[in-house]
Amino acid sequence: MTPDEAKEAAAREALKHVRDGMKLGLGTGSTAAKFVAGLGEMVAQGLNVVCVPTSEATRKQAESLNIPLTRLDEEPILDLTVDGADELDSDLSLIKGGGGALLREKIVASSSRQMIVIADDTKKVDTLGKFALPIEVVPFGVKSTAMKIEHASRWAGCEGPLALRIRDGELFVTDNGNVIIDCAFGQIPDAQKLASALSTIPGVVDHGLFLDMASLAILGGPNGIEIIERKR
Repeated sequence: MTPDEAKEAAAREALKHVRDGMKLGLGTGSTAAKFVAGLGEMVAQGLNVVCVPTSEATRKQAESLNIPLTRLDEEPILDLTVDGADELDSDLSLIKGGGGALLREKIVASSSRQMIVIADDTKKVDTLGKFALPIEVVPFGVKSTAMKIEHASRWAGCEGPLALRIRDGELFVTDNGNVIIDCAFGQIPDAQKLASALSTIPGVVDHGLFLDMASLAILGGPNGIEIIERKR
């Protein structure tokens, strides 16, 4: 099974959790896009759902598939969000934001009764941090904010280079008009401590640590589907 096939298998398994009449959050990224594509097939066959996309890219994909969309201001409580992850551990702590949509992803996930993560099994790690942690910050005073992030991260036991995200030779700007600092820590020994420290910094809009949010992970791999449920 190739990584692409593993993602497809995870997405198809997640579709089994969708019920008629649900209000869904639609994630962002390559694996989430496969879920949206499958959902579009179900909608074409008569499934009745209404969905909130977590990015403009997901919104455009959903619209192209005639998936009914709404806004959180109209439906502030969702039944289920299905999204990918850049890393996850056995407790279903996540790093997200590689696609640049972490803020909207976190808002939508926190507005849902359940969050299911879908990914290929290479995303599972013993300790978070090999994937650079994305932190969304406002552009004003970004160098000052980066210094504060570095100081707070050291306090939380994390060190490593910080870099403004560049894409296609230009500064990456999120759908919210902010920028992203990617922090290559290598490992994050205490994700809760780091999350708390980052959240106190003026200029930090949000970070890519999704803790105590996902209740179920569906991973595709060479041996088929692996299901992980949060223990606490």
